[in-house]
Parts: sequence; C-alpha cells; structure tokens
Amino acid sequence: MSNPALDRVARCSRFGRHLLAAQPQLAEAVAGQLGQAFSREAMQAFLDEPPCADEAALHQRVRQLRQQVWLVVTARDLAGSADLAEVTGAYSTLAEVCIAAALAFHHAALAARHGEPRDEQGRPQQMVVVGMGKLGGGELNVSSDIDLIYLYPDEGDTAADDPATPIRSISNHEFFIRLGRKLAAALSEATADGYVFRVDLRLRPWGESGPFAMGFAMLEDYLVAQGRPWERYAWIKARPLTGERHDELAQIVRPFVFRKYLDFGAFAAIRDLHVQIQREVARREMAHNVKLGPGGIREIEFTAQVFQLIRGGQIATLQQRPTLRVLDELVKSGLMTGEARQELVAAYDFLRRLEHRIQYLDDAQTQLLPDDAESQAMLAEAMDFSDYAALIVTLDKHRNKVTRHFEQMFAAPQTDQNSHPLTAVCCGTADAATTHALLENAGYDDPLRVLATLDTLRQNTARLAESTQLMLNALLPPALEVIGSQPDPAATLERFSALVQAVARRSTYLALLAEYPAALRQLVRLLAASPWAAQMITRQPQLLDELIAPQHLMSVPDWTQLATQLHDELDAHPGDTEAQMDALRRFKHVQTLRLLAQDVAGRLTLEALSDHLSYLADTLLNETLTRCWAGLKTRHRDEPRFSVIGYGKLGGKELGYASDLDLVFLYDDADERAQETYARLAQRINTWLGTLTPAGMLYETDLRLRPDGASGLLVSSTEAFRDYQLHHAWLWEHQALTRARFVCGDAAIGESFEALRREVLCIPRDSEKLREEVLAMREKMHAGHVNDTDLFDLKHDSGGIVDVEFCVQYLVLRHCPAHPELADNVGNIALLLRAGAAGLVPPELAQAAADAYRELRRQQHAIKLSGAEYARVPPPAVETIREAVKALWARVMDAAS
Repeated sequence: MSNPALDRVARCSRFGRHLLAAQPQLAEAVAGQLGQAFSREAMQAFLDEPPCADEAALHQRVRQLRQQVWLVVTARDLAGSADLAEVTGAYSTLAEVCIAAALAFHHAALAARHGEPRDEQGRPQQMVVVGMGKLGGGELNVSSDIDLIYLYPDEGDTAADDPATPIRSISNHEFFIRLGRKLAAALSEATADGYVFRVDLRLRPWGESGPFAMGFAMLEDYLVAQGRPWERYAWIKARPLTGERHDELAQIVRPFVFRKYLDFGAFAAIRDLHVQIQREVARREMAHNVKLGPGGIREIEFTAQVFQLIRGGQIATLQQRPTLRVLDELVKSGLMTGEARQELVAAYDFLRRLEHRIQYLDDAQTQLLPDDAESQAMLAEAMDFSDYAALIVTLDKHRNKVTRHFEQMFAAPQTDQNSHPLTAVCCGTADAATTHALLENAGYDDPLRVLATLDTLRQNTARLAESTQLMLNALLPPALEVIGSQPDPAATLERFSALVQAVARRSTYLALLAEYPAALRQLVRLLAASPWAAQMITRQPQLLDELIAPQHLMSVPDWTQLATQLHDELDAHPGDTEAQMDALRRFKHVQTLRLLAQDVAGRLTLEALSDHLSYLADTLLNETLTRCWAGLKTRHRDEPRFSVIGYGKLGGKELGYASDLDLVFLYDDADERAQETYARLAQRINTWLGTLTPAGMLYETDLRLRPDGASGLLVSSTEAFRDYQLHHAWLWEHQALTRARFVCGDAAIGESFEALRREVLCIPRDSEKLREEVLAMREKMHAGHVNDTDLFDLKHDSGGIVDVEFCVQYLVLRHCPAHPELADNVGNIALLLRAGAAGLVPPELAQAAADAYRELRRQQHAIKLSGAEYARVPPPAVETIREAVKALWARVMDAAS
C-alpha cells in the first residue's frame, strides 16, 4: 500500500525515488515514524543496539541511520509537517550523534593500543570537536558538509590505566590527529551505503597547512597573534560538540570574536569577504545560487553577523549562534526594525526551504537553481507552486528585499575624497585666498578661526598610524561640509575637533563615521545644539554607536521593554559590581543620547522629555535597589520591605539632563535588624549612584529632605516618617510633599506613603499664617540667588519659575481640604488648570500662568542645553510672560486667599 508522503518524495526527488527503489524495506521501516519528528533518542537507540563489532559495522550503521533520517525528514518537510527548525535541527542532531558515536568507538580503539591521552598531572584528555558554520548554529542543511575543528585541552602523552598493560605511548597531539582522521573517515568515506557527511577541516588555524588537531594553548596563541578578520566571522557559530572544559575554550574564543570595544572595522572585513564571494559567484556564473548569489542566504547571515562582531562584546544577548535568534535580538536591542526583521526572516525561511528542495533532487551539495525542465517542475511542486515561473517571481521578491537591506547595511563609504572641494582646505594645499573663499562658500564666516582649529587637529593627530590617518583624511572634508551648514559652524567644528582628538587612536570610531554619513550628520547636529552634549559624547565615545540606527534613535522609548533589557544585561555579570555599575551608566548614557537626539530634532515637548528622563531615573533606581540588596552580605529576608521616594524634580517628573535626585528612603519592617540593614542598603544605593567610574557617574544625590535633614537618620521607618510629617515637619517640608512620589521598592510602602502624603496635604491650615510662611520661604530663596546683572533670571527672579511653583504649593496646601483633587501629583501646569476649574483663581489667569510657566521652562531648557551656567535673558524678551506670572502671584500671594 502506497504512502502519500513517500509518494511525494518520489515525485520531488530523484535520489529519494532511487533510494526507495533500491531499498524497498526502507519505506516500511520509516512508515511508523512519519507522524513525528525524528528525535535524538531514536537516533541514539538506532546506533546503540546492537553494539558495532568493528569499524565496518560502525560505518554501515551511521550510514543506514542517515538514510532513515533523510527519508523521514524529507517526507515530513515536503508534506508540510516539518517546519524549517525541525529540518535543520534533525540534521544537526544527526551530525552530533554520529560524531559522538564514531569518536567514542575510535577513541576506545586507539586507547587500547596506545593508552589514554593524559595531561602532565595524569588527568585523561578528550577530544573537543568544534562544530563550525551551520552545524555550530544548529542549522545544518539536508546535504551539507560539516565544518569541524579538532581540539584538546592539554599537551601530554598517552598512558595505560594499568602500568603493567603493554602499550606504545604516543603524544596527545599524535593521538588526537589519528583520532581526527578516523572520525573524518567514519563520516565522509563513500561506501556501498553512501556517506553520512562530507567533513571540511579547512577552517582550522593555518587552514590546510595547519595540524589536524591542536591543544587549547596553540589555538589561543594563534587567535591572539595571527587570527584574521574572516576567522572572527567563522568562529561566531563555533560550538563544542564533544569533550569537556567548554567554558575554558569559550574564554579563549570569546575575546577574539566579541571585542570589548565597538569594532566598526568589521564592516570593511565582511564587505571584503562578500566582495570576494561575489567575484567567485560571477567567475563561476553562480548568480542563480540561492545561498551565495545576490539576495541570498549568505547576505542575511552577514547582515546579522556584522552586528554580532561590532556589538557582541557589549551586548551579551547578541552572542548567539542561530541566525534567526540573532535577528530577534537585534530588534530587542533596537538595532533593527521589526519590519526589517520580518522581511529577512520570511526570506530566510523561503530560501532555506528552497535550498533543501534543490538538494532533495539528487542529494547533492548545491544551492544552484536547476536549468533543466524536469528539475524545475519537480522544484516547483516541492515548493507548492503551480509552475516554475511563479516560484521565480516569489523568489525574486524575497531576494530583492534581502539585497535592499544588505546594501543599506554594507554600502561602501566614500573613502576617496580627492575630488571633494574642501579637501584642499583640510590638507592645507590651497593658497590663502582660495582657502578663505572655499570656507566662506561652505558657510564659515571666520576662516581664520576654522584654520586654527584644523591646524591644532593636524598637530595633535600627526602621529597616528598610516591607515588611521588616511581614514581621518577621508572623513574631514565631508565633516567640514556638514558642519558648515550649522548655525555656529566655527564653534561646532571646535567641538568636533575635540571629539576626533579624543577618539582618533581608536580608529573604530573614525570607521563608524566613515561608514555612516547619516551618523556623521546626526553627530554634527548634536554637537551644534549643545556643548553639554559634545562633552558627554567626547567623554563616552562609545555613544557614537547609537547614531547608526536612526530608526531606533528617534523611536519613543518603551520603558517596560528597556527595563527588561537592562535587567538581562546586569544578569550577564553576576557578582561583578564594577561591571554592573558600568552597565547602569552605559544604559543611562545611551537613553539620554536618544532623548537628546529627539529633543534636538524637535520631536519632544519639554513635558514629554521630562517624563522620559524621570522614567529613566525610575528604571535605574529600581535596578540599583535590586542589585544592592542582592549584594548585601547579611540580609534578614529575601525581599526588602524598603522603598525609594522621589522629591523635587524627580518627584514632580520635571527632570533635566543634568538634574540631581532628591531621595528619601523608607522601610516597614519590625525585625530588630531592620534599621541597620536598611541603612547599609541606603548607603550602598547612594554609593552605586554617586561613584565616579570610567563610565562616569550615574546621578548626584541629595538626601537632605529626609526627616531632620542632614542630621537625621539615613532611613526612616514608615511609622517614624508618619509621626514626623504630622507633628514635627516644617511647612517647607509639606511644600516639598506636593511633588513627592513613590519611585521603586515595596509597593505597599509606596501606597502607605501616598496615603500619608494626601493626608498631610489635606490638613486644614490658617490661610494667613500659611501665606506668611510661604512668603518668608520665598524671600529666603530670593536672598540665596542674588542676580546682580541687567538680565532676567528665568528661574529665580520675580515673575519667574519659582514664583509659579510657590503659588501652586500655596494653592495645594490652602485648598486641598475642600478640593482633594489638588493633592494629585500631576505637575504644576495641570494643578494650575485644576485651580482655575475650581474657581480658586480665574480660569483665564490660570491658563495664562500655565502657558507662561511652560514657556519659561522651555527657554530655561534651551539656554542650559546651549551650555550657559545661568538661564538669563534680556527682560523685554519675556515681558509678557513675566506679567502673567506676576498677575498670578498678586492674585494668590499678595492677599490671603
């Protein structure tokens, strides 16, 4: 009785047809397995029983297993029962179990003659077979060869378990070379039963001229001294399949593949490799190769792997082997759009399935589309198309999308700038008149200042390596052109020059700007907008990395997703306080830069920016609390009953880029050890936030708003805090409560704090006494911020930001008993509008004051961003705004309300 799945195999595969005709018993043998995936356990059972008596029996057994696996997997694939992961997983598993079986057999046979290989301490050694390429990634093809590297941990000699046993001792090196040859033969020699896998050992150090097997020490020496760029790419997917001490091997390989610092030279390396492949494709007329041709599988792999090489040292989740998993992580890390990933994943699935069906035809290791009508018809049926032409239409759509993404990623930079009009200026080869004319034409109104900046840059980079100097020479003309279009090009050029001098010895950053003209333009916009931004990037040049993904740079932050990403990154450094502190700081720098880019581009209102900066602080504080608690040596409970309360700009969600954090620490824990434990926790949190590391400082903190200020306890119990607020706090401390909030920690404590905050704000108060105390505090602030200039201080002068804040605080404290909605911590603008709606101030006055407050903060933000120490402007520039604030002050504060 025929089997529909096997009948389809016979129609779509000449090899399958011949196999079933030559061995009709195979159809019966596999019939019961077609309903499920061919498992590792089933493969292992087939190899184990009965035991192989000799080498010939082993060869026959592994080949018979391969035939069964081929037939089951092909039938399930063509029937639509197996997805791509099942197919590639089955063949990868087949390779693993056959390698393990052959290795065990031949190791035992060699050890019987020569003894066990041992290190100098007498410990047994085992071969570590490393699967490279698709085997390493668990993505093996149907008719693929397998790329292997043979390693062993230590040098030494073989020795018998029993010294009385006669053996001929040989070196470990010789033992494992012999074992490797036997393993390759067991898998790749063609017998009457065919072969299992062709074995390719050319990826080993020194290639075909290198030893068949080598110790870990030799591998390490090679990678450090002679490892080539393409070998980093090759080792990305490396996976040890046998033996022990895999962690030790990983410690050798990981620093070679995944560099500590960003490595944009990887673009050039992979681009060169791709060019070589394309030349070979053209030479051998392989444009119809679905793997190596345009828009093929290799371009998808390169697109994923270049990010691994560049960023894998910093983003541990990119240290993955399977291509599809890497694409997923690129989206999670913000390095690729979801749409791009979706297109590449769809293309990868289609191309890999097509590749398998090409190989099903004759069990040949090929990725070339067939040129004969019979094969084309079989391939169309296998891919479920009505005809071959329809198949090609869909194939071309996928390949065009892959090519588009690949070219966007790997478009070659313009390295030859000889034709650029500003090259003569940068190299100093033009006469003075020509130079001045070129600079003025480019937008510079002070050529002498520009030339002085360029001269300083040339002097300070004169001793760079030749390759780095060439890269800098290529970068300067387009940079000078882009900078010339900015409002203050001379100042922007000075900032750019300072940055280049700071990073020039690490040529990878120059490579980044050369590879990404869009990144150069974005950098120049940031440098032009803010000297503060320029200082931040110059001190932390790894931030340049963020400029190459504009779609993520400009995307609205998803703080839930980012919090998970940060948590995972810190989990990658268990017990390493320094690494975790640096990771927190890098996270802050990256998110701040992204917000700054959106701010400069005009995509964020000031309120939205402040909200995001506050969410950023909340995220960092939450993770800091978690890690600091985990790091305490003595803890009396698993989870702390402890919370962080934010005051001031953090509490009111009005943070700026350089704001410090006003914090109060509360706990609710009756344990006698609680006060001491939580005090140590608070000290540790403050240290994590304020310590200056190579990655900078996380935040400056101010803890003086706690009960009794600087003389009070660092942490307070909720009971003590309640008593203090209700019976001992000064009025200004109740003013501060108007914009205080729970930030992180024990949510129950947060709820308790919020209930107390509202209770305090709703306490009935004598309006005249309240007014007097608020006015006294305002006068005290005036005295502490004397402005002896003719300019108006946007924050501290009368009619400025602080006046609005005091008016709102007065309104809240005065009217909360009758209007509890004023106790909500919703910001000064919303509270003003609520006061207007409640009739506490005229609605039109509330709106005018709210608009004035928004504009005052906007101007303050812009001035601070420009680098000024004080936010001061000529009085006429803000006269109308000031009048609105003064009117609010007169209405609220000049008489009891």
